[in-house]
Amino acid sequence: MVWKVPVLQCSWLHLFSPKMLGRVLCTVLFVGVFPSPAEASQGHISVILLGATGDLAKKYLWQGLFQLYMDQVSSGHSFTFHGAALAAVEPGQRRMFDVLKRLSCPPDEAPDRCAVLKDQFLKLSQYHQLKSAENYTALSREIESLLAQEGLHEAGRIFYFSVPPFAYTEIARHINSSCRPPADAWLRVVLEKPFGHDLPSAQQLATELASFFREHEMYRVDHYLGKQAVAHILPFRDQNRHFLDPIWNRHHVERVEVVLKETVDAKGRTSFYEQYGVIRDVLQNHLTEALLFLLMELPANVSSAQDVLQHKLQALQSLWELERSSAVLGQYQAYHSHVQEELQEAQGRVSTTPTFAGVLIRSDSLRWEGVPFLLTSGKALDERVGYARVLFRNRAHCPQSGTLRDGGHSPCKPRQIIFYFGHGALGSPAVLVSRNLFRPVMPKDSWKEAEARSDLHIFGQPLSDFYVYSPVRERDAYSVLISNIYHGRKDSFITTESLLASWAFWTPLLDSTAGQQPRLYPGGVENQQLLDFEMVSGAAVAFSTAEPAQLLEPDPPKPSEFRAIQPRFRQSPLVAAWPEELIARLAADMEAAALSSVGHTGQFHVALSGGSSPVALFQRLARHHGGFPWRHTHVWLADERCVPLSHGDSNFQSLQRHLLHSVRVPYLNVHPMPVHLNRRLCVEEDGGARLYAADIAALVHNASFDLVLLGVGTDGHTASLFPGSDSGVDGAATVVLTESPLKPHQRMSLSLPLINRARRVFVLVLGKGKRDITALLSRVGHEPHKWPISGVRPSSGQLVWYMDYEALLG
Repeated sequence: MVWKVPVLQCSWLHLFSPKMLGRVLCTVLFVGVFPSPAEASQGHISVILLGATGDLAKKYLWQGLFQLYMDQVSSGHSFTFHGAALAAVEPGQRRMFDVLKRLSCPPDEAPDRCAVLKDQFLKLSQYHQLKSAENYTALSREIESLLAQEGLHEAGRIFYFSVPPFAYTEIARHINSSCRPPADAWLRVVLEKPFGHDLPSAQQLATELASFFREHEMYRVDHYLGKQAVAHILPFRDQNRHFLDPIWNRHHVERVEVVLKETVDAKGRTSFYEQYGVIRDVLQNHLTEALLFLLMELPANVSSAQDVLQHKLQALQSLWELERSSAVLGQYQAYHSHVQEELQEAQGRVSTTPTFAGVLIRSDSLRWEGVPFLLTSGKALDERVGYARVLFRNRAHCPQSGTLRDGGHSPCKPRQIIFYFGHGALGSPAVLVSRNLFRPVMPKDSWKEAEARSDLHIFGQPLSDFYVYSPVRERDAYSVLISNIYHGRKDSFITTESLLASWAFWTPLLDSTAGQQPRLYPGGVENQQLLDFEMVSGAAVAFSTAEPAQLLEPDPPKPSEFRAIQPRFRQSPLVAAWPEELIARLAADMEAAALSSVGHTGQFHVALSGGSSPVALFQRLARHHGGFPWRHTHVWLADERCVPLSHGDSNFQSLQRHLLHSVRVPYLNVHPMPVHLNRRLCVEEDGGARLYAADIAALVHNASFDLVLLGVGTDGHTASLFPGSDSGVDGAATVVLTESPLKPHQRMSLSLPLINRARRVFVLVLGKGKRDITALLSRVGHEPHKWPISGVRPSSGQLVWYMDYEALLG
């Protein structure tokens, strides 16, 4: 039996009371051809949206709930929608209905039907103040009373938490104690990220929620799992097994990229961003989830939520532990001023929150061993786009001109599969497969083949080089996920076990990069190559180009301005800041230099000066640079006092105490200067200087250090090369004995000719006491006999000055 019920037959719908009497049956008797209420009813569903007037609810959630209602109005279920917040009923109801009035239908929905559906949805929606346990009890009684009056069975309740996570526990307690549905109905609790800040906080939140809800009742949302291109990765792999099984492995895949780029900055969200940053905001969740769909082994049945979730977890557990060297970090230049403006931070505070990150991930699975997985995201970039890209190896060589062959099918063209999340050049979700790979199998009811346009390019190739498929009907991610919640499809959500495994994977990187100054970038197209990065060793990445010195505005320097006062000092790059930021920058630059050298030669040879200036640097390297390639580093001294190495005045003793004691440098890679031979100190006949020079010649390629770190004395000396002495300034000797005007007088030092053979020389100058010498050095030329530091001019390397503001300005 079917009924056609004109909407006018529901004339009682104008009654708007807290009890909403009569609304439910009208949902079932909606205009059109539907079964009778007695035959059709599968039970009633109450949807409670907590945070009903917040930004997320306004932008996406109410629209998603309206879409659910449009899709399921004839399913046999009846619905009511309860918006809830802390505000009192009258203002809360007014704000909520302002949002509901702006709801829209899909373009393919008939206008008349859309108008009726929207009117119906508004009448089925009501606002509640949920502030106390009594409010939750009252809501539950209202739902029960309505169902009793209408003679309906309760199928279940959906509670959508669109509120900050700090409110989760209290709300969960109220729902569990006062607002659960009866035992024969289901409960689905929907939780929005962030789900913690790191592993311990995620464990704490998970434990608290587990005391109120069972695992199958919780639906943790990552809205990227609702994006159509992301959601289709597994079905695509399943439907194209015949093509992919032979090539979906380390022998054929060159690399995998998962990218989310944004043009917007963090302005207006700095309170959130200062707590989380780009890794927690995007990589730990959105990009990791997309990656796992590519990485996981395909279950025999991709429709089995349990099997999919288990295989995702196994893929996550196969990943190598992340280290500091696994990531490069950046921060757009205006971020600091946004923080100051919005958070009213003290002028001296410098934010180290990254707004850009590139991370190299490796897996130890047999399928993916050796394949790099690159995750990249950032704000204030050149375009808004998201994609997952699988790039295959290409062993073909094509001697004939490309014009003589079908370009799209040429075996010499790049071979790739791209899951395009949206925006960018295409402007919408898509799946792209290189024509020289295979024509994919795609479900025709949900994906359609798009026009192969040669005027549109993606990754440098015309679109005509790809088979391109777009959704038959584009759907918002939240609409997809809300539908999956209604259907109880758990594989589109994050389980507690997967959540904790993800945080266990990402937390070591977050800890190792905490407080480290990211690379500054100007934002937008002006970034140019500044954020390009490359793989420099098995699991390490580094920026491809050196970070340029930045030019400040002509205002007086402030502690927060971590940029150079001038672009150059003595015709070389200058970095100037307050001491703490300067040391952080220098440490980061040293690590980048080390990673680059190890990537190219397998080793990093660094010569370090003594004195008090580098102590803070040594401590910084020891505490905050877990990704430094210490195992491949050789540590040399630029100079040494002629005292026993265990003496408190020994440069080596200071280096040992502040750095070497805390890092894992192989014993044979540490090279103290041999100042104590034959029970004597720095006696020329003992040949200590010659021994050290011979070691350098034997171990350091071309006797060219990768990096020499120097300081500057108030008299212009550097290392242990002093004014008025010819020793070490001229001649062929690479290591020399010298005399200091201060005790202990005898020293051993690298010579200027050897220092100037280095690939990089960094000069660190700290303190107001150095103001006079820096002012003098800014005026004089090359006079190493008067001021040895003026003779530091690397013949083919780079010299960079690092000065604090007191040394530069007094």
